[in-house]
Amino acid sequence: MSWPEELPTQAPADLHGRIVARLEARGSYPTWVLFAALAGMFATTFPITILTLSLKSIAAEFGVSEPTIAWVITAPMLCSAVALPLMGKLGDLHGHRRIFLLGFAAATATAVATAFAWSAPSLIGLRTVAAVVGGATIPTSMALVFGVYAPGDRVRAMGWWSMTTAAAPALGLTLGGPLVEVFGWRVVFVLQAIFSVAALSLAAVVLSETLRQRVRFDLAGAGALVLTVGGFMLPLARLGSGASQTPAELWGALLAGALGIALFVRIERRAAEPLLQLAFFRKRSFSASLVSNAFQGAAYMGAFVLAPLAMFGIFGLSILQATAIMLLRTLTLALASPLGARLGMRIGERGAATTGSLVLTGSLLLIAWASDHEGLVAFGVGLVLQGLGHGLALPSLSSAVANAVPERDLGIASAGNRLTGTVGTAFGIAILTLMYGGENTGPAFAMAYLVGAGFAALSTVAAWLMQDPQEGACPDAIRSA
Repeated sequence: MSWPEELPTQAPADLHGRIVARLEARGSYPTWVLFAALAGMFATTFPITILTLSLKSIAAEFGVSEPTIAWVITAPMLCSAVALPLMGKLGDLHGHRRIFLLGFAAATATAVATAFAWSAPSLIGLRTVAAVVGGATIPTSMALVFGVYAPGDRVRAMGWWSMTTAAAPALGLTLGGPLVEVFGWRVVFVLQAIFSVAALSLAAVVLSETLRQRVRFDLAGAGALVLTVGGFMLPLARLGSGASQTPAELWGALLAGALGIALFVRIERRAAEPLLQLAFFRKRSFSASLVSNAFQGAAYMGAFVLAPLAMFGIFGLSILQATAIMLLRTLTLALASPLGARLGMRIGERGAATTGSLVLTGSLLLIAWASDHEGLVAFGVGLVLQGLGHGLALPSLSSAVANAVPERDLGIASAGNRLTGTVGTAFGIAILTLMYGGENTGPAFAMAYLVGAGFAALSTVAAWLMQDPQEGACPDAIRSA
């Protein structure tokens, strides 16, 4: 089965065409595409840390409870997870540059509107819209980056990607925190709009369009996938935010998710142009990477959320002291990501991902011991090792997924990688928070961190089951399907 594809062309005389031609002549075009993608990601992700720390003041301003205003974090995470695969596939079908720019422009306009939110529901709604349309920028920008880097160089690009992912919230907290103290939480969205306009302008000038597929969008498969992701993410998101749910609500959502999986497999097997080729999952280079990424997210972010609670409850640290230690871990992650990319290029994606996962496992075991024995120094060392392990593994896990699929499916593959990480994150936060149980004691935190270490160990096993690029290369049948 084959289909015609078109590559949109730019007139050589226009500004965009001249700039791209000049950058290509210098050999720096891939670097500028990466820079444009990272600028867009920074603009959309840096507010999250500041917003999380501002929830109490926002709740007071609007006269609502903190669990209610927590949906400012939970609802966008849930809805963007549902939308990620759809946005990625739209990029494959209609061009990643087009979807990236449209989504980024809509997110920028929504950021401006969010600064004028008049109530808790309006803030939650605008944040959710921004997350959904801004979600278009993540799989499409990754696909744009993968499209200009050779398979062997993609892990290097993902090193910088992971570094920016880690550094954006930290920089947002460092630079934006003082402004929030003076001007209030609304300034976060003013800053986001300013950064977004700058990043959008750069992207419009630098990015070139990708190949488009002239096929019909798999609407039925998309609907089944929405049911699947929504069914599993809703109870996890509510549990992570502390919202109550009845057993009937919990089991009803999980049943909907299970039904969605069955429908998705059935639809995709029969679809002439499926949303996602099920044949990809038969390759360990694809499926094992996704599984490892999910457990990485569960282990790292679940432990990340518990860390300040442990520092307050066990060690009696102040907010300033805990923030400084948290920033140290984030800095380690940012610095370790390019190192992880180099390691992936030297020993292979499988080796680098396995090494990083092992370090993450050891770090959480150390943190569990430190929690039980109230050892602050050991706790801090464990946090630094946690950032190191996560940074070593992430670039190889991301590039392995991209290298396992043909270029026409880079958008949906990138979205799938991001989606599994998001689901894993929600799962880890929910389970580790449940294991902690609100008891500010060393043994309670130690038990939660041991569960996190178990997730990291599962990530290690999955990473070990990955294949080398030449083993995991797409069969000709898939490439020409």
